[in-house]
Amino acid sequence: MSILDKSKIGDSVQINLELSKDRLTKDVVDAINVSSVAKINDFRITDGKGIGVILKLSNGKEQWFFEDEIDLLDENGNVIKKNIVKKVNGNFILDFLRGFNYENKNKVSELLNPINFFIWLVVSLKDIF
Repeated sequence: MSILDKSKIGDSVQINLELSKDRLTKDVVDAINVSSVAKINDFRITDGKGIGVILKLSNGKEQWFFEDEIDLLDENGNVIKKNIVKKVNGNFILDFLRGFNYENKNKVSELLNPINFFIWLVVSLKDIF
């Protein structure tokens, strides 16, 4: 469930400064330090998969944030807890392959073992699929 399902333009949110401080200007950080509560002005697609949010800050300026850098607030100003839903693929083979873990090998005999190479290959490629 994305932020689009849970909120609308005009809703209040609380900015988690620790998650976004490294990419923000000093003016924006100062505005968030004054008040971490902001209003949603618009939504934007981040990378084709996620949703970003344009917020109006306490100083009147607008700033873009990732969905995970903010917390939604209810009518009383309390943070709405996020429901973290793990994506279920339903593909038995991919789920099985994701269970593999690879530990670095130091001995030449371990490096030349084709089974170790196969495990390394699966672990390296599993995030692509």
